[in-house]
Amino acid sequence: MVAVAAKLDLRYLWRGVSLAGLLMCLASCTAATPPSQAQDEAAIAEFNRRYLQAINEGDIDSLAELTTDGHMLIASGGEPMVGKQALVDAMSGAFQAFEFDESWTPEETVVSGDLAYQRGTFIVVATPKAGGDSSRSTGNFLRIYRRQADGSWIMVRDMFNSA
Repeated sequence: MVAVAAKLDLRYLWRGVSLAGLLMCLASCTAATPPSQAQDEAAIAEFNRRYLQAINEGDIDSLAELTTDGHMLIASGGEPMVGKQALVDAMSGAFQAFEFDESWTPEETVVSGDLAYQRGTFIVVATPKAGGDSSRSTGNFLRIYRRQADGSWIMVRDMFNSA
């Protein structure tokens, strides 16, 4: 009787081990499918929408939230602006003096793993808050984005020149 009970216990043990092994195999075999190019482009477009909204509304808090500590902005004719604080300091002064109407037209977006770049054109109209004529500038941009752990994208490099 004891031998039969031990045999039954082993049979249940092996079933449990087999079931656990099967579940582990299924879990590793059904890894999450990476996002499609279209999904990545849509996520980058959403980031851009939020970033532009922060600029056009003069919302320094949102702009800071969308900027990493390692962010680098490279404008023609100047030294790179490195880090979140440098961008916040520069844009705070700009937001105090001007209202902005900025738009971007992406012409190419390339995604490779957790990095992407986007090339396009921009238009910026800056209107002095103290009055006076608006200034309009146009140019080209090249941006580098990095995928975050939650799957969202954030800009880590921003380079532009005026045409």
